Amino acid sequence: MPYGKYQGRRIADLPGHYLNWFARAGFPAGDLGRLLALMQTIDHNGLRELLRPLRAPDRRPGWPVIRSSD
Repeated sequence: MPYGKYQGRRIADLPGHYLNWFARAGFPAGDLGRLLALMQTIDHNGLRELLRPLRAPDRRPGWPVIRSSD
């Protein structure tokens, strides 16, 4: 997260209540907003387990790393 209370944390590590606040208040524009909205949907539907392969320390080389340009 590039700013705020959770600055420096991965979007996948943001708490559900914070993601839900964004859902109520409005997501920021651009890639960051889209990533936050996606993470809120994943969290809301109890699908955080889907992110485990992306967070594993033994990730395969060549897997894309998604970074926000905002």
